[in-house]
Amino acid sequence: MQPIVICGPTASGKTELALSLARRTGGGIISADSRQIYTRLTVGTAKPQGMWQNGQYIVEGVPYYLVDFVPVTDVFNAGNFCARVREIAAQESRRPLIFAGGTGMYLHAYFLGMDQLPASTPEVRARLNALLEREGKAGLHRALAEKDPASAAQIPAGNVQRTMRALELCLLTGRAASTLKTGKFFTLPDEKKSHWVYLDWEKDALQVRIAQRSEEMFEGMCAETRALLDAGFPSDVPALKSVGYPQVLAYLAGKISRAEALEQLILKTRQYAKRQRTWFNRYTNAQRIKLGALCDFEPEKITQSVLARVG
Repeated sequence: MQPIVICGPTASGKTELALSLARRTGGGIISADSRQIYTRLTVGTAKPQGMWQNGQYIVEGVPYYLVDFVPVTDVFNAGNFCARVREIAAQESRRPLIFAGGTGMYLHAYFLGMDQLPASTPEVRARLNALLEREGKAGLHRALAEKDPASAAQIPAGNVQRTMRALELCLLTGRAASTLKTGKFFTLPDEKKSHWVYLDWEKDALQVRIAQRSEEMFEGMCAETRALLDAGFPSDVPALKSVGYPQVLAYLAGKISRAEALEQLILKTRQYAKRQRTWFNRYTNAQRIKLGALCDFEPEKITQSVLARVG
């Protein structure tokens, strides 16, 4: 059976549908979520509840790959994702694979290809770290604006990881990073043929789901953030840049109230969902599952519809 790719915005039900499909097909699930990869963070990343058994993360009896395995201090990118998926696909050649996640770049890179950009070098990264230490986030972003105004306009000044990578590309290639990323779609080789499913919620209904889930998550996010800080991790580790955690950090530091933090968490999550919807709208051949306020989300029913169309 060809791989099934379940995509859509946050809070759309991707995990539930993936588990339903995996149970029906005997398949394994590959998470395409850039935050569920991290250990120690579970609540705010909506990581599926499971346990490690014999080196595999198991959720409701289903092998669930690429979750809960990256230290909170590490960076994991689309290239890393593709390399790990190739390993998993080789190991599980007889098991149907179901991809589920909202990190569109991961899915795009694996199934459609990605621009071949130069890897980091210790020398350039050390140079940029020195700039960051000397002039801070604002100085790093100013340096990017001088070399690549187009990238600087798209990358928030506070996003150190993206700013540093764009600057690194400028230094490594002598060209603006914005000119190196084509966003091009590549022809799919036969082994990459797949069936894409997009969970297409009405905007208002999705916003309600996001608000409800954010309220349910908030206290848990606070608890796991406190645990990280108490364990000696700095507040600027890559994992704590995930949606919602900066607001939790501000609340724990006494900079904003609980109500303000929750309001901002909901707002940031809705903005993230909007960006995801824009991204996934490009995949016009995906099977679109229309969902709205007046309909129930029924994973088993959707599973039947998906399997009827999978080659």
